[in-house]
Amino acid sequence: MAVQPIRLFGDPVLRTVAEPVVDFDRELRQLIQDLDETMREAAGAGLAAPQIGVSLRAFTYHTSDEEHGHLINPELTVVGDEYQFGEEGCLSIPGLSFDCRRHMLVIAKGMNMYGDPVVIEGSELLARCIQHETDHLDGVLFVDRLDAETRKAAMKAIREADWAGEPVPVVKESPHRLFGRAT
Repeated sequence: MAVQPIRLFGDPVLRTVAEPVVDFDRELRQLIQDLDETMREAAGAGLAAPQIGVSLRAFTYHTSDEEHGHLINPELTVVGDEYQFGEEGCLSIPGLSFDCRRHMLVIAKGMNMYGDPVVIEGSELLARCIQHETDHLDGVLFVDRLDAETRKAAMKAIREADWAGEPVPVVKESPHRLFGRAT
């Protein structure tokens, strides 16, 4: 396992729709281990593969000792019409958090690193985390979900952050991306 550098706001990989995982192999298991170790080292609640430069539909989460794991190729379903409004941050936008509206209850279906089916039912923090990480896989950042006034403040804070303007690392193409695509 190895801690990986986390891509920051402005890196194009964060705005790219991630490719579905098609190979459930040793490389995928290593990716999940790297995501988990990187997330824990950064004290995050979740981390999506694009945040470490891998454009695949996979994320890890750890919202409590009872709610932790990973999900591959998630399909998100909102349950009910209840919302939560609260502080949200992102490891790719370090040091900043803003109030964000999210659905209160969600169900995410996908697979584990071995290709077995997984269903995660989440409310409150886990629901927020699942929505946040699934958004990453669709090239959406939490600042995109903010109301107009808060988003304006967030963008100003991002521009003024000490990490803003750092060079964007080169995105390494995953060998998984080559499989299952039409040529």
